[in-house]
Amino acid sequence: MTEEEKMRQGLLYDANYDEELLAERRRCKELCFEYNRLSPAREDERRALIRRLLGRTGRRFEINAPFWCDYGRNVEIGENFYANHNCVILDGAKVVFGDNVFVGPNCGFYTAGHPLDAGLRGRGLEYAKPITVGDNVWIGAGVSVLPGVTIGSGTVILPGTILRGRTVIGKTFGLLWDGRERDMPHLKVRHVPSCVDCRRIAGVGGFGLLYM
Repeated sequence: MTEEEKMRQGLLYDANYDEELLAERRRCKELCFEYNRLSPAREDERRALIRRLLGRTGRRFEINAPFWCDYGRNVEIGENFYANHNCVILDGAKVVFGDNVFVGPNCGFYTAGHPLDAGLRGRGLEYAKPITVGDNVWIGAGVSVLPGVTIGSGTVILPGTILRGRTVIGKTFGLLWDGRERDMPHLKVRHVPSCVDCRRIAGVGGFGLLYM
């Protein structure tokens, strides 16, 4: 079984030293680099380059530079897709966006994960799990979407949220820091009054804020 076949099946694979995967990523990074250097006024060239880069696009889309991805061919965007500046998609597995998806600045979609075992991680092994985003989804600024997450149609993700291992359907999810949830009673959110509530993630050995 090739390393790419392992990657596609969600198995541990050699991401750092396999020549075929390295060559694919180099090609993708060159296209991203070219795209990010284009003037915003050169709209036709920009769209043509994104169509070369991604696996599937709708007729109407807008991706503000800079934009980066690993392979490109694993990314599919629906009709009327919009991504603001600094969107990063690590697409070792499929990342599929539906129609009318709006992505705020500084968002990341990360299908890639690494073993917790330092020895395996040091050998360059990783895995990839797909990410799916439905129709009519709004993802606020600074959101991180981790491997294997599905976001259902009609969902709004508040800025700064980290999504991990969860299917989110038709609700508003996220973290509020300033106590204003009373002003938005329709939102279904997790309220974090201060950063001192950052908690240890049991069994993982890391720190951070997660919506799980």
